[in-house]
Parts: sequence; C-alpha cells; structure tokens
Amino acid sequence: MKSQLSVIFDLLRVKQWAKNMLIFAALVFTNNLFNFPFFLKVLIGFFLLSFASSSLYIFNDINDCKEDRLHPEKKFRPIASGAVKTDFAYTLSAILMTISLACSYFLSVPFFIIVLIYAVMTVFYTLKLKNMVILDVFEIAAGFVIRAAAGALVISVTISPWLLICTTLVALFVALSKRRHELSLPDSNKHRKVLQEYSIPLLDQMISVVTASTVVAYSLYAFTSPTAEKHNYMMLTVPFVLYGIFRYLYLVHKKNLGGSPENVFLKDIPMIVNIVLYIISTIVIVYFVR
Repeated sequence: MKSQLSVIFDLLRVKQWAKNMLIFAALVFTNNLFNFPFFLKVLIGFFLLSFASSSLYIFNDINDCKEDRLHPEKKFRPIASGAVKTDFAYTLSAILMTISLACSYFLSVPFFIIVLIYAVMTVFYTLKLKNMVILDVFEIAAGFVIRAAAGALVISVTISPWLLICTTLVALFVALSKRRHELSLPDSNKHRKVLQEYSIPLLDQMISVVTASTVVAYSLYAFTSPTAEKHNYMMLTVPFVLYGIFRYLYLVHKKNLGGSPENVFLKDIPMIVNIVLYIISTIVIVYFVR
C-alpha cells in the first residue's frame, strides 16, 4: 500500500521533472553556469516550469482516466486507479498553475509568456492534438523545445538555433519510440486512438530518419557552430551522443522500455553514466579548455 505522499508524488509525476533539466542548457552553453544570479534565476525557473508541467499532467490524467484504465501500466496512475479523487486533482492542478504563472511573471516576463504558451499548447494537445497523426509527436517535441528556449529567455540570452534543432530531433526520436512501444501493447487502440493511424514499420522508418538527422545535426553543431569555433574540442562530445542514441534504440527494441523515457534516463546505469560523462566533458570543454 502506497503512502499518501508517494501517491501525491506519482500524481505530480515528479520523475518527469527530469525533462525540465533542459532549461539549464542555455545557461551552460552561454558560459553562465558559474554566474550565480543567472544560475539562481534558472533554478527558480526550473521549479516553476515543473509546477506547470505537474499541473498539466494532472489535467491530462483527469481527461484520460477512462483510457488509462485500459492500459497495462497507466491503470495504476493515481486518478485512473481511484487513489486520488477528481475534485482534489482539479484543485491541486489549479493551485500549481496559478503559482507557476504568477511567480513566472515576477521572475521574467518573457519566461512567463513561454510558460503560458507551454500551458495553452499542452491543454490543446490533451483535448485535440493527441488524436492527430504526426502532429501529436510534433507537439511533444515542441514541449521540449519550449523547455530549452525557456532557459534562454529567463536570463535574456540569445536562443541558439542549434539548440532548438538538436532538441527538436532528439525529442521526436523519443516521442516516436514511445509511440512504437505503445503500439506493441495489447489492445493499443483502446487506450490511444491515434495509434490506429500508425504501424510499427512506419514508426521504424520515421525513427530512422530522425536518428540519422540527429547525428548529422549534432555533428554539424560540434564542428561548425559558433560554440565549436570558440571551443574546438566540442567534437569530442559526438561519441557520447552516438552512444546515447544507440543505447536508447537497444532499450526500445530489446528491452521494450520505450514507453517510459524517464525510467530510461533515471534507471538505466549505462545511460546515466553516458549522460554524466557528456555533461562533464561539455563543462570542461566550454569552461576550462582554451
């Protein structure tokens, strides 16, 4: 029997706050990691964005509770399982979104605007876009791009087009892999209608296109971008990106783990080691190698 605190954590999907770590990307790549006022603003922005995302996860779970009860994994979510009442969930969702938007406004007006856009876009996804083939995965990717852009806006630095394109491609890769996993589950069309429009061969082709594009885009960034011109050794981070993609494909195809990206990034030891090594090497190259 789960404790009440554990149920609330599951309701908020705290594990998925890891996605919001993208907000720190602009801080790192603009040489501001050790700028304490900037770091503090991004850290506060991380929690405000996490409150907003938790609010939207709750809204999504309320809207999808009937379909989630037919899913072999999602049926255990707090609302679908009946562990949390709908009225309480609505109230908590509203409180979290109010806190996020109000505090975001005082932190940075551009940051407030992008959080508001993220909220509107996610609600639209929950109500409509999630049932529109191809657009559904593009909306998921857009959510990751917004996270990355939010980190630049909160400290008023230029948003790198390389950051946006690489984030888009990686997010599409993860989203398509998740759709592939969902399609492999029994009675998949009952818990997500849009899956009727996909097939595993189609998704495999899409994943192949996005995988190749990700490798090319990141390699071009590491060799030719303004960041690469200032920090010549960024090319040394390419193997970490390659390994991360190959490891994720392995986990999707051989371990059937594509349905929970957060578990891959938080529980798979080789993936965690690879991410840590990528972060360390990037910080060393950007801040300590001249």
